[in-house]
Order: sequence, then structure tokens, then C-alpha cells
Amino acid sequence: MDAILNEETKSKKDKKQKKNRKLAKHLSDEELAAADLAVGDVKAKTRKIKNDVYEKELAKLQVELVKMQEWIKAEKLRVVVIFEGRDAAGKGGVIKRITESLNPRLCRVVALGTPTEREKTSWYFQRYVPHLPAAGEMVLFDRSWYNRAGVERVMGFCSDTEYQEFLRSCPEFERMLVRSGIILIKYWFSVSDAEQERRFQKRMTDRTRSWKLSPMDVESRSRWVEYSRAKDNMFAHTDIKQAPWYVVKADNKKLARLNCITHLLSQIEYGDLTPTPPSLPPRPKAGDYVRPPIEDQTFIPDYY
Repeated sequence: MDAILNEETKSKKDKKQKKNRKLAKHLSDEELAAADLAVGDVKAKTRKIKNDVYEKELAKLQVELVKMQEWIKAEKLRVVVIFEGRDAAGKGGVIKRITESLNPRLCRVVALGTPTEREKTSWYFQRYVPHLPAAGEMVLFDRSWYNRAGVERVMGFCSDTEYQEFLRSCPEFERMLVRSGIILIKYWFSVSDAEQERRFQKRMTDRTRSWKLSPMDVESRSRWVEYSRAKDNMFAHTDIKQAPWYVVKADNKKLARLNCITHLLSQIEYGDLTPTPPSLPPRPKAGDYVRPPIEDQTFIPDYY
């Protein structure tokens, strides 16, 4: 029996390695071997959750998110949630699960692109200020002003003077936001290098995700240590009492989503203001209304 189990285990391992090699033809033999080993390590250490359990818990949390949204609206709160972390850490997946059940007029996602030439010459925080929430709104920043402490620092898009000024002014800027009444919540998604590599490889072969793998992402892949140092220094300067960093373990996407949403709900003391559903009276009869001939309308073809 042991021999049979060992043979099955060896067969599964061989299939996994062949799959990794198929997804990563551009890598050297040494890199492939490292990727095979690293993915195995991640799978061994990462906790699992069954799909039905995940879907059930997510549905419960999304109901609570709707309650929280109604509370934010009624109490005229202003909430800012920042999502930062390495490329492919799962920030977008969490944001999607938060917003898919919420009113887009009250909960907005801000994901700014490359700054324009004009924005590059303005006060650094200026391009972010117009996106801050008004009363009754929650804004989710899919990356934020912390670009300066991360990608801009590592890739050399800002000078050392600009970087040092950011580290000095960012805590004061955030304290000012908090003093003004804004609820500021900051999340850092932490993912291992092996899991990030696995997700990069998946993006290369999935045509629906290929847009997520930009030249900047590819470049960041070779600068793991530099990004780690930049993150450590950023935390040292901006992990302040008024707006602390909350780290989300993100090697398992589903667990990261559930944990992050649960924590977000705990940051706002909200009540249940769910309105009573209105009763639907009988629909009035059409009377003398006559529909126009169906031939006068242009329908799309039945492709399915």
C-alpha cells in the first residue's frame, strides 16, 4: 500500500512540474526547478477553505457590507480605505467582492493611472484630494499616494529629495484627514515570492488576465528585495497611531478576502438600518395602449 501511495504522490508531483514548465517556457532550467520547489512549498503551507464554505461566508459578509453602507449614508460618514501591496497580491479581488453588492453612487473605487505632465509638477497629494469622499460616501483606493514610497522609489520615478519629503509629509497629511473627520483604513496585502510567481505565470497563459501583467509588473519581479526594503521603510515612517497599517496574509486569496472584509466591518460601529421592503401593489391594466409591431424593432441575433 505504501508503495502505491508513493507512486501516486510521485505521479502528481511530476504532473505539477510538467504544468509549471509548460507555463514558463521562457525561464531557465534553474529558475524552473526553483519554481517547482517554491510552488510545492506554498501549497504545503497555505491553508485551504472549501468553495461552498467560502461562498456561504462571503454572502454573509456582503449582507453586512450593505448594512454598513446604509449606516455610512445615514450618519454622513466619510470613509477612505487604502489597498496596497505587491503586484498580484489580490487587492483587486478583495475590492471586487466588497463593491459588487454595494451602491456605486455611495462606494467608489479610485485606481489612478500614470500622472500627466501637469500632475507631475503639482503638489504630490493634489491629484488624490479630489477623489476623497463627501458625507455618506466610502472610497476604496486601489493603490494610492503610497505609489511614491513603492514603485516610484524602486523604479527611480522620483528623486531622493521627493521621496524623503513624502516620508515626512505623508503622516501629517493623513493626520489632517483624520482630524477632518475622515475614517482612514490602510491595508497591506502580503504575498510570498513563490505565490506571486505562480500568479504571474497564470496571467501569462490566461487571456482574460493578460492585461494585469504589465511591463512594470515584469520589472518588479526581478526587484523583490528592493520592494521589501521600500515597504519596510514605508512602514517605519507611516505606520502611525491615527492610521495604522493592517497586514493581510494573501497567499490564499479566498481567506484573504474573508479576513479583510471581516476586519473592515469591525472598523466601523454600524447598526442595522435595512429598510422594510415596500409592498408591490397590483400593476394597472394596459387600457387602450397597443404595442407597436414587433417587426418595427431591431433585435440582436440569437447567438446562443
